[in-house]
Amino acid sequence: VQLQASGGGLVQAGRSLRLSCAYSGYIFTIRTMAWFRQAPGKQREVVATVAVGGSTNYADFVKGRFTISRDNAKNTVYLQMNSLKSEDTAVYYCNSFRAPPGWGRGTQVTVSS
Repeated sequence: VQLQASGGGLVQAGRSLRLSCAYSGYIFTIRTMAWFRQAPGKQREVVATVAVGGSTNYADFVKGRFTISRDNAKNTVYLQMNSLKSEDTAVYYCNSFRAPPGWGRGTQVTVSS
């Protein structure tokens, strides 16, 4: 299994970024996928989830600002992040929402105020 997140960077508050995560491995194609994030000194937390059929859920702190989607044909999950805030600064990871089999390297998002 493999997970490769990309698209992070340094942006000013209020701007946007789009993260992508390419995955390989059968288990990811049949599971709800999620974006997680981990800020320095904090625990990893769920940001958003997307089921195989496309239904989505969001953490309250990103509702209305972030949009998760997936392209099952390309084995890729996306996270469109708008109106970024400094508190969104973290390393972002994608993985299976339940029983993640291991973690990729993630992609760093830094939002300057």
